[in-house]
Order: sequence, then C-alpha cells, then structure tokens
Amino acid sequence: MPDNQALVLTEVRNNVGHLTLNRVAAFNAINLDMVRSIQQQLSDWAADDTVVAVVLRANGDKAFCAGGDIRELYNNAKQGNSLNDTFFSEEYALDQYIHAYPKPVIALIDGLVLGGGMGLVQGASFRIVTEKARLGMPEVSIGFFPDVGGSYFLSRLPGEVGTYMGVTGNPVGAADALQVGLADWFLHEEQISELDRCLDNMQWGYSSQEAIRSLLNTLASKHATGAKLTTVRSAIDQHFAKDSVAEIIASLESETDSTIKQWSEELIAALRTRSPIAMATTLTMLRRAQDLSLADCFRLEYHLGKQWFAKGDFLEGVRS
Repeated sequence: MPDNQALVLTEVRNNVGHLTLNRVAAFNAINLDMVRSIQQQLSDWAADDTVVAVVLRANGDKAFCAGGDIRELYNNAKQGNSLNDTFFSEEYALDQYIHAYPKPVIALIDGLVLGGGMGLVQGASFRIVTEKARLGMPEVSIGFFPDVGGSYFLSRLPGEVGTYMGVTGNPVGAADALQVGLADWFLHEEQISELDRCLDNMQWGYSSQEAIRSLLNTLASKHATGAKLTTVRSAIDQHFAKDSVAEIIASLESETDSTIKQWSEELIAALRTRSPIAMATTLTMLRRAQDLSLADCFRLEYHLGKQWFAKGDFLEGVRS
C-alpha cells in the first residue's frame, strides 16, 4: 500500500526518528500489524547510530490512540483462535521495550490516549501533553482490567489516584496528568510546529537526552491550568483506600461534604454500571502491583489476561 496509507508512518529528520500512528478512522486503535510495525522500526532505530532520538505521535485531531482494537479482540475471542494471546504477548513486549529504550523517546500526546495508547506513551522519556489530551485506562467499562503496564504505572501514582482511575475507568486531562505524574511537559497545540522546527534544526551534541530536556525547559511548561482532581483529592484518597469495591461504594455513599456530594453520587452511579469482576480484579491487582517490578507487572497482566477471555466479562462488556 502507498506509504501515506500505512497504519504506521515513519521518517527520519535531522537524526530524529518520527513514528506516526495513522489509523485515523479508528482513532488510531492498535492492532497486531501496528504493534509489529512499531516494534520493528524502533528496533531498527535503536541499532542505527545516526538516529539520536524518537518521537511518537499520531495523525488526526481527536486521538493519539484510543487503545487496542477492541472489535478485533472481540472477534478473535468469539472465534476461539489464538490471535489474542499473540497480540497481548507482542503488545506487552513492545510496551516494556519502550520503557527500556536506549535512546530518548518523546511521546507527543495531542488528544485522547487510552488503554493500549497509554502502554505506548508511559514508558517514554518525555511525555508531552497538549490542552486536548485526555489520558485514561477505561478497561473496566468493557469488562477487562488495566493492562499494558497499567498495574505498574497506576499503582505508583500519588495517594489513591491510580486506584480511582483504574477502578472507575475515568480519564484525566492535561493539568491533572502533569500533577499526578502521567505526563512531564505541557505544550499548547499550536506550539507543536515550533517543537518540530526546533528538533529539525537541533545541533546534536554528546547527549540528545540533555539537548531535548534543555529545549523543553525553554519551550514547554511543567504545569497547565484546569486541574479537576485537586478539589477531590482528599476524598479520593479516603474512599479509594478501602479493601473492596463494596467498601469503596459504601464509603462514597457516606460522604457528607456538600461541595463534593454530587461528585460522589455520580461516581457511585458510574461504578454500578461497571463489571463487578473487572473492578474487583483491578483493585486486587493494583494493590499487589505496588510491590512488583515492571517486568513482573507485565507478567501478572499477561497471565491474568490468558484466563480472562474464558472467565471474565470481556465478551459481554464489548457486546453491550
């Protein structure tokens, strides 16, 4: 197929590899072919001494990546073939590879990034968000659990923010992502072209990592306006510290602060629409993952996922 129709576009400019997700009609949802293309290209660039850094980005004005291709996973599960096992094995290997990539990786998040997209960006050296960014792990809403390393990075967020995000599936915006550690830098959308121009003209010295950090110190910010979690952080830490989903709901029901009562009631209503098995599994997994290494978190998710399609709520969650 023509290059501009490929699901993953690649080019090298001024010693920087640019890898662009290009499945715009599907909000850049990842399938097995894309996983393999990304893995191969990153491996090639890792071995290429002329490439000093990589930029992960996406075409389209709505989503960086809306996650894995749920419809494809559903069809594979219905047919009883082994493609889902292959997909998860290779996807997790790719995500873990990005965490350990030998060159700086810039993840440019301009829009929605969910599930499988979070797996791609959370291992990046520089996670840049714009005002359009929305980051989340919504798997419980389709009867699954946060994977792609979600057990690792959610369990390491401050307080109970990771538990809140994993059990509810609710996303956060750019300002909250920066505050809780899911992103590192903020750029306004119109500054993306300036970032590209600077990278295209950069004089690379001994450390591309330091050169990029210096550029972002000049061009970007560590903060953004519009944080929404601040007013409910203490409530999140209180309610989501409980040992079961039933106790979390009961704690939310006991909320007496009139300023956040509506928030707690909306959360309760949302939780009652989620898969009970998925929420309970997510809570247990996140508690356990606090003491696991990144590699062990991926192993936990993989082995749990192998059982899930036969025993979990995924098929019913997608169907409904």
